[in-house]
Formats: sequence, C-alpha cells, structure tokens
Amino acid sequence: MKKYDLICMGTGSAMNIIEPMIDTDPEIKIAVIDKDDPGGICLTRGCIPSKLLLYPAELVRLTQGAKDLGIPVETGRIDFEGIMERMRSIIGRDIDQIRAGLSQSENVDYYRAVAEFIGPYQLRVGDMSITSDMIFLCLGSKPLIPPVKGLHDTGYDTSDTILNLEKLPASLIILGGGYIAAEYGHFFSAMGSEVTVIGRNPRFLPAEEPEVSELALKEMSKHMTIVTHHQVEEVERSSSGKVRVTARDGRTGKTDTFTADRVLVATGRASNAEILRPDKAGIETDEKGWIVVNEHLETSKPNIWAFGDATGKHMFKHVANYESKVVLYNAVLGEKVTADYHAVPHAVFSHPEIASVGLKEAEAVTLLGEDRVLIGFQRYRDTAKGEAMGARDEFVKVVMENGSGRILGAHIIGPQASVLIQEIITLMYTSDRTIAPIREGMHIHPSLSEVVERAFVSLMRPREYQHLLKEGFSAIIQA
Repeated sequence: MKKYDLICMGTGSAMNIIEPMIDTDPEIKIAVIDKDDPGGICLTRGCIPSKLLLYPAELVRLTQGAKDLGIPVETGRIDFEGIMERMRSIIGRDIDQIRAGLSQSENVDYYRAVAEFIGPYQLRVGDMSITSDMIFLCLGSKPLIPPVKGLHDTGYDTSDTILNLEKLPASLIILGGGYIAAEYGHFFSAMGSEVTVIGRNPRFLPAEEPEVSELALKEMSKHMTIVTHHQVEEVERSSSGKVRVTARDGRTGKTDTFTADRVLVATGRASNAEILRPDKAGIETDEKGWIVVNEHLETSKPNIWAFGDATGKHMFKHVANYESKVVLYNAVLGEKVTADYHAVPHAVFSHPEIASVGLKEAEAVTLLGEDRVLIGFQRYRDTAKGEAMGARDEFVKVVMENGSGRILGAHIIGPQASVLIQEIITLMYTSDRTIAPIREGMHIHPSLSEVVERAFVSLMRPREYQHLLKEGFSAIIQA
C-alpha cells in the first residue's frame, strides 16, 4: 500500500491548497484523484462553460433592445455551432493545461480513476491501494434527476451533456425553475430555440426575493414560456419523435401537455459521495448523502476534510475557493478558523441579471423582529445612467439593521447586477458592516453605481415597504 502525505479527491478548488503545501515542503508527496477531466465542475461543465455561452446570449438581447434607443440592429443568423465550439475550445485548452501541470509535477501522482474507501484513511484507486493521514474531499456534485415516469426511457440532457450539443434544437423544455433553468432558458431562447420552462414551485426562481422573482418572470417571459406550480408526471416520445411532457397544475389539479425536440433536466444538484463509499472510512453523511462537516470543515473522521459541493451547503465556486482557505488554515497551518457564511453572494446570469447576498427581508424580520429592520429600494430608471440605458423596472433592494446601520443583505435585478453588488459585499466583510462608506463616499455621476448609493438613502420599515409594494414600484419611489 502506497503512503502519501496528502490524498486529494478532486481537481477543483482543492488545487488552491496544493501549491502552497508544495512551496512549504518541496519533498511532500500528494495523490490527486479525479475520475473526470481535471479542473473541477466549475471549469469542465459549470460556471465557466455556461458563462462562455451566456455572454453571447446577453449580446443578442442587448442588440434586440437597441431599437428602443434609436438603433435598429438586426442580429441575423446566429452561429450556434461557432459559439459552442469556441466554448469547448477554451475549456479544452484550460483542461489540458491543468492536466499537464498535474502530470508533470514531481510532488504529485495524478490518478484519473474512480476511487473508493476500503477502510479509514485507505483508498483503492484502480488496481492500487493508497493511504494517507490527511485527506481532502472536494468531490463536486452531480445533476439531480427526479423520479419522473418515462424520463430515463425517453432520454434527456443535463447541464453536463447539454454542452456537447452540435445543433441548436428548434424547441426545448427545461424541467426546473431555479438558477440553471433561468440561465439555460436565457441562452437557448436567445439562440433561437422555442423554450418552455416548467417549475413545480409556485414562484419562478424561488430562492430570490418575491419581487425579484416576479420581475424576472415578467421580463424573461417575453422570450420564453415559463410555467410555475406544475409537477411533471410523465415524459414520453411521440410518434413524430418529439418529446411530450405531462405536468399537473398544483392550483387546479388539471394536467397540461408540452412538446419539444429535447428536454433539459435542471432540477438541482445531488451528492456523488456514494461512489467513494464514505461509510467504509467512518465518514458521516446526512440523509441526502452530503458529507457532514463541523464549523472547521473537518468530517467525523479526524484530519479528513470536505468542502465545496461535497457538503451540499453553498454550491458556488467562490464559496469552495473560500472554504479551501479555511481548510488550509485548519488542516495545514494548524490554526483554528471557523467557516463564516454570513454574506454568501450569488448571481444568476439571466436577462435581466440577478445578484443577491445575505439575508432576505423575511429572514431578517424573523431573526431580529420588524422594528429592527429597515428596507431601502431604488429603481435603475430613477438614476441618470439608468434612464440613459432605457432601464424600466430593474431595481436594488437593501436590508439593514435599524439603529446600527449594519448591512444585512442586498438584492439586485438589472444590468450589471453581479458587478454592482460587490460594493455591498465588500462592506459586509468589514468589522462593523455598516453603510457609512457608501453614504460618505463619492459615487461617480452619472454612473450606474448611483443606484446602489441611493438605495441606502430612503429607508423604511418592512410594513411600509410591503404596503407600497402592493401599490407598485412607483409608489415606493414617490414615498
């Protein structure tokens, strides 16, 4: 049995730790194991390839909207094949670079193979048995496939397989109403597909603030059909070769039928830890198969650490990168650092773009009570830059603690939402987390950042905000 100083499962964010470990100890010997292409989910079939597709989609929507500003531009034929090939070429180049780095390192034995525990601190990799007193589990996750009648027999795509498409489908049904469904609905509809999104939740993008979800539904419905509150019951292939999806309306109990060329399943992510047989190592998992860790990201087995998607907590690349630092401090440097998730941001690269961080309004009220919460709101269109851009109902909403001025959360829907929210995220990681720098600092005029600044100016109690919200966004601004 071959012994290593470290066994690292996965080639995503875990790679952030390996380089400093080698710099510290040039004699260290590390086993890196990944059954898939190196680079982790983000590079190979997640964040990076999808954003390489979504940027052209955003350009299509901007071009189509230019006519409202007096620039009648026709997009013409979209080179779907070229867009897909560019994505695959860039991803392939980066994968090859990572593979070469792993294969050529004197400190690393790189195994592209399936591994499983055969005992505590012991794994079988292919025909070999290896061991280490320190193990990192950065396993990623897999698409969650719902138990829908006929789905497996009919065939379907996931966010993994959709990247292999060579030809644009004329029509596409997307099962799911969350982030992945929103982004791929945006992409394929912009490319020219007839897209139908079917979600079982009463709201589209249910993890967002209700008013964000409402506006996203309104705007994205201009380019695709979005059906909410529908439970998919059966998928079958018709005699014409089309895929037919039957879904039951949770409000009326009636069934509706939808037809398309292909089906994309975007119903969430699931643990893939079962491949590793963590039970044989004494590593605890929860009822859904996610690996259980403590506040330091250590598993139930000492000196075995898990982070990223493997824990099922916050499945974003930036969170995995942050968690890799926590593990570096705790496992390698011997410091006791607690993982802090008070301000985990995310973005949905749809059209309109969405970004969020921290608490939503209802969460803040539940946690602190209504009297300790303040809400700020500002529409893009009520700033000079927003008006110049032809913005309509897009907005910034902030959630604050009354009295302290502490920022609790922020929610943005509109152009450059993922960029604008960073000003707020950064302040939420300062010692006092207050809005003082935003209020006291200069914001370039006229710039889009003013919409963030002004959201912190007119603050109101949640009940006042909700009352005005019922009257429409214009009432909030006039209040």
